Amino acid sequence: MSDAPVRIAMWSGPRNISTAMMRSWGSRLDCAVSDEPLYAHYLSTLDEAKRSTHPAADEVMGSQPTDWRKVSGALTGPIPDGKPIWYQKHMAHHVTGDMDLDWTTSLTNCFLIRDPRAMIASFIKVIESPTPEDLGLPQQVAIFEHVRERTGTTPAVINSRTVLTDPRAALTALCERTRVPFDESMLSWAPGPKPEDGVWAPHWYASVYRSTGFELYTPTTPEIPDRLLPVLEECQRLFDILAPHAIIPS
Repeated sequence: MSDAPVRIAMWSGPRNISTAMMRSWGSRLDCAVSDEPLYAHYLSTLDEAKRSTHPAADEVMGSQPTDWRKVSGALTGPIPDGKPIWYQKHMAHHVTGDMDLDWTTSLTNCFLIRDPRAMIASFIKVIESPTPEDLGLPQQVAIFEHVRERTGTTPAVINSRTVLTDPRAALTALCERTRVPFDESMLSWAPGPKPEDGVWAPHWYASVYRSTGFELYTPTTPEIPDRLLPVLEECQRLFDILAPHAIIPS
């Protein structure tokens, strides 16, 4: 394990276990946590109609810089509170086309993936007709390939199913890949809001507020409306680029 500071950027799509994963890392005493630091930037690029679909959009934009350059400069700078680990929870769809990805190569990038069928079935309860970009898979693949090309190393990929099936084994393997020691505290947390939560948390984190650990994985095969089958096909194609690199715990 390295003694150098570690800045972990975890890139996830929506309707995954990204907030539970943030809770897991936030339970460590040696780890600073940031919650979706590019959200305000993303909102600033939307038209008024689409921005209005995001609860507390104005509050979010007032709570963070809207310039991705300022955000990326901070995320690659000193770790808050002088801690040795910085876990950065990112939504991949917050990465916009005008963003230079070179700053990501200064981070330990990880990719949290979920079966596209399950993700779409969950997402359409909120937004009826998502695009692949809304689900973040094109952005995940773009960041993954950029980092791999620029660094010559393959970033860590972890499937949420693996985490939910055996949290201890999955997190131990993830810690090994990120060169930090596994900490038993990552397996549970106290319920309720946390200081690191974004201002949008009251609108989105109700189930996480009630949680004290990762939920048990439940297999499902949800139906996808015919109108979204092309979206599913494209998301599956992108998922299949990342999935072969997913961590398999020993």
